[in-house]
Amino acid sequence: MTTDTKKISIYISVASFAAFILVACQSGNDAQEALEEANLEKAVYCMQLLEIELDVDTADRECFAKSYVQHAPHVPDGRDAIVSFFAARAVKFPESSIEIKRAAADGDLVWMHLHSKRTPDARGSAIIHIFRMEDGKFAEHWEVGQPVPEESVHDNPMF
Repeated sequence: MTTDTKKISIYISVASFAAFILVACQSGNDAQEALEEANLEKAVYCMQLLEIELDVDTADRECFAKSYVQHAPHVPDGRDAIVSFFAARAVKFPESSIEIKRAAADGDLVWMHLHSKRTPDARGSAIIHIFRMEDGKFAEHWEVGQPVPEESVHDNPMF
């Protein structure tokens, strides 16, 4: 098993556990809970395709709604533009990686707190992604992030 395959397996386990906890803790009807679990699992799967496997072709087919809307100001709007963005980024940063630290779903929204690194030795950035899901695909995206600093004024970790 390769290191990337192990990472993917760990990420899937974390996402499955998070989905289980989310479903166990929420009140509401079974259909809503099932939708939230499915949205969370699909969002984690799509992030793995885009950020770990760098499989933009599969992500293009399986992850983006036709009417995809982008709210992050540094990323182009629209489905074709986001797919092109990830394709170019995969070429420019072939060693990029993410580690999903937390993820949850609420209705059609999924959020993820992750550690993103362009290269293995980079400090990276702490990022929060929020996705609105539609029919199991990313329909809308918001993002906030900040670089992981060398020093902090306290001992509390970012992750």
